[in-house]
Amino acid sequence: MDVEILRRVALFEGMTSAQLRKLGAALVEVQYPISNHIFREGDTGTSMFIIVEGKVRISKMVPGIGEEALAILERGQYFGEMSLIEDGPRSADAIAHSSCTLYELDRDKLDQVMFTDKELAYVLLWTFVRTLSTRLRETNDKIRAFFALSSFGPR
Repeated sequence: MDVEILRRVALFEGMTSAQLRKLGAALVEVQYPISNHIFREGDTGTSMFIIVEGKVRISKMVPGIGEEALAILERGQYFGEMSLIEDGPRSADAIAHSSCTLYELDRDKLDQVMFTDKELAYVLLWTFVRTLSTRLRETNDKIRAFFALSSFGPR
């Protein structure tokens, strides 16, 4: 496990090398060939992923249209982290856009690490809060823009 990859992951910023090593010990390396689903929208999620090599496409199926790509993620980026916080279903598909190597972090393993290192838990949870707050603000801005554009359309 490469601590330097973890150091570049925004979710883990502010962690010490020792904390990153503890977190790294909980990771499992997994590989996916191109076009394979890592998970599907609606699946029960119990882990998040960090991209070590390759690219991952996050997308949703739109009825009557097909797949709508929401993002193409690359090395050092992460996805599926909501499943570490809540028990809800996956909100989108994650597909190997190219052959990829990922680190998988299971919720139970993360809970064990956070239980044994309260400072790591504090840093990580505040980073989660900031990440979710930023995403909520971005979603609000998109909704506001959508309604602003729709008010100019035909009536």
